Amino acid sequence: MSVPLDLDQLQSFCAIADCGSFTEAARRVNKTQSAVSMQIKRLEERLGRSLLSRDGRSVSLTQHGEALYSRARKMLRINAEIMDEFSDEDLAGVIRFGLPDDYAVRLLPVILSSFQKTHPRIIIDVRCAPSEELIEGMKRGKFDLIVFTQGTSKEYGELFRTEPMFWVAAQGGQALHTDPLPIAGGQPCRWKDMATEALDRIGRDYRVAYTSSNALAIASAVLTDLAVGFLPESALQPGMLAIREDRDLPRLRDAEIALMRATHAYGGIYDALAKHIVTSMGNLELSEPLSIAAE
Repeated sequence: MSVPLDLDQLQSFCAIADCGSFTEAARRVNKTQSAVSMQIKRLEERLGRSLLSRDGRSVSLTQHGEALYSRARKMLRINAEIMDEFSDEDLAGVIRFGLPDDYAVRLLPVILSSFQKTHPRIIIDVRCAPSEELIEGMKRGKFDLIVFTQGTSKEYGELFRTEPMFWVAAQGGQALHTDPLPIAGGQPCRWKDMATEALDRIGRDYRVAYTSSNALAIASAVLTDLAVGFLPESALQPGMLAIREDRDLPRLRDAEIALMRATHAYGGIYDALAKHIVTSMGNLELSEPLSIAAE
C-alpha cells in the first residue's frame, strides 16, 4: 500500500508555486528556507520527478509540477474541510480581500455587508485594484482571497461565474455614434484589450479617449457621454445604455470571474467568505432596470 503524501510538503510546494520564491514561501509557511528546501527534495524523491525549475532566484513549475499543483491544492482544501467538520471553534479573524473596483460599486454593499451581518467576528480588509495588480499582490502575499477577471492567470483561479459583456454608453448620447469611436478603459485592463481586439477584427476605427485606474472615473466618462465603455453584467450601473452587439459594435467574449486563494486560505473564515461570494454572485439580480439596446 502506498504511503500517503505529506500535506505539509504539499503546502510548501504550493506556496513556492504561488510566489515563485523559496524565501517568500518559507516566510508564508513559517519555516526556515532550508527546511522548505528539504521538504521539496523529499517530495520530489517521493514522486520520482522534478517539480520545480530553478533559474537563479526565479522558480517555476516543471511539467510534472504543473500536473501536481491543482491536485495538491485540492488535497489542502479537502483537509481544511475535514478539520472544519470536527471543529467547534467560532469563526473569527481577519481576511485580506481584494477585488476589481468595477465590481465594488454593486458587490461591496450587497455581498460584503450581508456577510458582515451574519459573521460579525470576521473582519474584512478590502482593497480594490485591477485584476493584474490583485494577482501580483497575491503572489507577494498581500491577500488571502481575491476576486478577479480570468484571462490573466486562468490556470490558478477557481472559475465560479461567467456572464455577458456589454458595450456601455450614455443613454441618448452621441459618443456611441462618433467616428472614430471614443473608448474609456483602465490601464492595465483585460477588458480594454478584449474590446480593442474585437474592434480591430471588424475594422472599426476607435481612439482611447479616457484612461483611468479608477472604475468610478471610467463610469463617469461613459455616463457624461465622453466615451463608450465595456462592462460585465454584474458591474453595469443605472443610467447606462448596455449593448450586447449591433452592426457597428462586435460581440465581446463573456467575462469569466474567478476566485483565487492564498495557500493557507482554505477552511474556516476563508471558506465562509468564499462560499458567500460564490453563492451571492450566482444569485445576483439587478436591483434596478437597465436599458439594453436591441441587437
